[in-house]
Amino acid sequence: MTNDTVSVVRVGIADLNVVQAPSLIRTSGLGSCVGIVIYDLTKKTAGLAHIMLPDSSLSKRDNLNNYKYADTAIDILIQHLIKKGARKFSLKAKIAGGAEMFQFATTSESMRIGPRNVEAVKRELKTHGIQIVSEDVGGNRGRTIEFDPDNGALHIRTVNKGESII
Repeated sequence: MTNDTVSVVRVGIADLNVVQAPSLIRTSGLGSCVGIVIYDLTKKTAGLAHIMLPDSSLSKRDNLNNYKYADTAIDILIQHLIKKGARKFSLKAKIAGGAEMFQFATTSESMRIGPRNVEAVKRELKTHGIQIVSEDVGGNRGRTIEFDPDNGALHIRTVNKGESII
């Protein structure tokens, strides 16, 4: 297959989407945010959520963007995947991001957004019984990720560090 027949679905910050092969799915700007890819390889279906914050209960707003939070976006992503034909028992996950982009003199828990996002994502996936196959989290550099639901490869471009595939 030539590259010009493959479409790439882009997912913005605090957004999510679902694709089926041969389409790819990509998000960029993962600093303290976490990109969660949940997929069913046998159905060649994958979803990606770009979450910004760990917990929607901390929001003071009524008109919540549920795609922004680990505790709400993952639930919605799983529902979308199942509607597209994925089977809950076959779902696996790969995660990337959760960097500490700023070093503060204080070690205040509220400033550790990246690590807290990673913990929240892992907790939520565990609640759903979804195994994390691989991860590239932490550090202090931004990432762009692109997932191929045809083969399960998650391509990661890390700022000033190059590319890897997990």
